[in-house]
Amino acid sequence: MQHVEYMRRHFKNKKRIVVKVGTSTLSYPNGRLNLQRIANLSYVLSALRSRGLDVILVTSGAIGVGAGRLGLLKKPTELAAKQALAAIGQAELIKIYRKFFEEYNQNVAQVLLTKDIVMEEERHRNARNTLLNLLKMGIIPIINENDTISTYEIEFGDNDTLSAVVATLAQADLLILMSDIDGLYSADPKQNPQAEIIRTVSGITPEIEALATGAGTSFGTGGMVTKLTAAKICFKEGIDTILTNGNDPSIIFRILDGEEIGTHFVA
Repeated sequence: MQHVEYMRRHFKNKKRIVVKVGTSTLSYPNGRLNLQRIANLSYVLSALRSRGLDVILVTSGAIGVGAGRLGLLKKPTELAAKQALAAIGQAELIKIYRKFFEEYNQNVAQVLLTKDIVMEEERHRNARNTLLNLLKMGIIPIINENDTISTYEIEFGDNDTLSAVVATLAQADLLILMSDIDGLYSADPKQNPQAEIIRTVSGITPEIEALATGAGTSFGTGGMVTKLTAAKICFKEGIDTILTNGNDPSIIFRILDGEEIGTHFVA
């Protein structure tokens, strides 16, 4: 227990963090944006920036926002339709983020990425340089996958994986995955009332992977499998990962203060 507490206390020394928020965190079940939660998130990240931390936000929600804007009850399955909704939703999403961050005098920048930043050395280097320079300027990059042009060959497919890649690009100290679950459980808590949250994971073993289940809302794409994939990527790069519930963004303060919240995937 003392070893676990020591690892958590070390979070106070983190200087560069990536926060990923999923569609289920940003919106209501009907797909409409939860503006109060976005406002709270903007406050928390701006406060961290004021403390001197480097902060990067990886956001989902463009397709869901586009669907909500058009009054659709669920996300379409056709690629062209999803890409069109992404174009509509991304413009709306960044406008909303900018509005809330400006209330705290915090500048933001939109960065849209595709998987070729991993596969092509020059694009990888350019993406890293852009992120590092934005951070040097005191700006919070807001990152999403470029769904409008993505095809199978160049798409991440989920923003959990994207956030882990961004964490490695930016040489971050910590990745915080915010979702609609409190962490990794010993069993599906929706099916098993005896399920217990696992506070610390020191390695992604076959037993841990077996705990992952599919998931999410009709607007989201991620599940526990993608979160474990993200934790694996960060594990290899020496980056700690926290999986926690995003209902109250101020929980980030408590995480950085060393409280035992969510599941800690130890680097």
